[in-house]
Amino acid sequence: MYFHHHHHHHHRQQQSEPWRYFPAARVTADPLERVARLAAENAVVVFSLSTCCMCHAVKRLFCGMGVNPTVYELDQDPRGKEMERALMRLLGNSPAVPVVFIGGKLVGAMDNVMASHINGSLVPLLKEAGALWL
Repeated sequence: MYFHHHHHHHHRQQQSEPWRYFPAARVTADPLERVARLAAENAVVVFSLSTCCMCHAVKRLFCGMGVNPTVYELDQDPRGKEMERALMRLLGNSPAVPVVFIGGKLVGAMDNVMASHINGSLVPLLKEAGALWL
């Protein structure tokens, strides 16, 4: 019993070690990693610019479906410019926003989202991600 408890404690300690030794790791991470991490934290994530009208359209689309997306306004993030460039590379074409992730998976720009919506693949994605309970 004692051995088991001790082992468990040791295991837990091991998992937190990287953050203890490298407190800066989170800050210096690749912007794409940061994008991926933010995208994975919520069911529906939109990377957006507060001035972009397409971004408002994509938010309206989701809200109209009863989905409440998590929106990151890149122009209000100190590292937003880097993230925007990373998204442009990821998409292989500009503009970088709005970019939609569902369940941590890249869906893409507004036209991809609309295409998925029209062909019926958007709703199952949203359900799978736990964003829709219909």
